[in-house]
Amino acid sequence: MPLTKSQILVDLAEKTGLKKKDVAGLFIAYNELVAKVLKKEKKFKLDGIGILRIRQSKARMGRNPATGEPIKIKAKTRVRCTVAKALKDKVL
Repeated sequence: MPLTKSQILVDLAEKTGLKKKDVAGLFIAYNELVAKVLKKEKKFKLDGIGILRIRQSKARMGRNPATGEPIKIKAKTRVRCTVAKALKDKVL
């Protein structure tokens, strides 16, 4: 079962000795920093975790799974994550 944001904040507060409220503020500030850098640089590296990148996907033809009818899928901007080798090695 995945951790909730509250569980993450409690765990980080215990490990750092900070108050949960302070950790929550850091969490929000970090998220804002990531969004700001991604918008500007189109890439954000999280050491030991991976790299977030903004990618453009092209328009393409798809198929409606219910009817089998061909449909057009619009081009869109996405955030992609490439997991760092160090994290893969720890997990796998």
